[in-house]
Amino acid sequence: MTQNIRQTFNRQFQIENRTISEQERVFIIAEAGVNHNGNMEIAREMIDVASEAGADAVKFQTFKAEHLILQNIEKAPYQKVTTNSGESQYDMLKRLEVTKEQTKELMDYCRRKNIIFLSTPFEKVSLDELDALGVSAFKVAATDLTNIQFLRQVAEKGKPIILSAGMCYLEEVQRAIEAIYPLNKDVVLLQCTANYPIQDVEANINVIRTFKETFDILVGYSDHSQGVGASPYAVAVGAKVIEKHFTLDKNMEGPDHKASVTPEELKQLVSDIRRVERYLGDGVKMPSYSEQMTRKSLQKCLVASKQIRRGERFDTENIVAKRTNGVGISALYFDCVIGQTAEKDYKVNDIIGVH
Repeated sequence: MTQNIRQTFNRQFQIENRTISEQERVFIIAEAGVNHNGNMEIAREMIDVASEAGADAVKFQTFKAEHLILQNIEKAPYQKVTTNSGESQYDMLKRLEVTKEQTKELMDYCRRKNIIFLSTPFEKVSLDELDALGVSAFKVAATDLTNIQFLRQVAEKGKPIILSAGMCYLEEVQRAIEAIYPLNKDVVLLQCTANYPIQDVEANINVIRTFKETFDILVGYSDHSQGVGASPYAVAVGAKVIEKHFTLDKNMEGPDHKASVTPEELKQLVSDIRRVERYLGDGVKMPSYSEQMTRKSLQKCLVASKQIRRGERFDTENIVAKRTNGVGISALYFDCVIGQTAEKDYKVNDIIGVH
């Protein structure tokens, strides 16, 4: 295990017009990924869906197959289930590439739809391409958390990094952020379980707490659970960035469609997250606006439980707490009143301290 040093990453930074911080609302990324199937008309429709759902950003994936993978590599187990098992990973990825010109077209379309464009680069050629196009932040996939050289290349671009921590141990996460820290401090670390989809018991959103306790860094959740799934609960334990795959149709051919949410589910996810944020509040303990009148009606103040003469001392036998519509001395200060001298006569149920 590397030495556990709590590097202090920035607790607030910008991705275009959105502030990422503990105080701001959750940054929601609608992950289009490769669910466009290489069809730019589908990609534009996905941007429409993400914008209409209220997501803050829509994210694609940028890669050049020849720079990413050897040609004879088998597909991942989930990919064999969702696509032609006889096809290699290389051939599948080659079909799903997006050109630089297509990426620029999608970025322009996102601007028209008032949603932030993001993409995950999977190797340096694509990283440089996205940087040259002016992408405002980089998502680093779980597959590259252990790719130290690439992490440094991403960090050197000086743009915010959203780092997914799937398929890895805590020590590997620490090595990754130690590599990034000298070069870039605008980082969000996402808990992730990198299968498509995952079982409920694999979500492990408590890792978000582990990250918060171990690293001085903003945290989030990349959600591969089924349906709306774990995302709203991740927000409740501290996630400030949520990423969720979506598709136009779960029955479309492709590796990620079946593990993605529908447009209707994406809308529900955004709605649920915003509702959780309202539930969470600001953490300041004080009566809410609606409680102020209720407080007057229900909380108790001190009154005389028997006749009290002027000059007589208040004691546990002659004062009691009752509801007074907020008039008088709060029962909270009972101990302060005991032993004090009455400055007037009190009849039974007269409010103490009121002249």
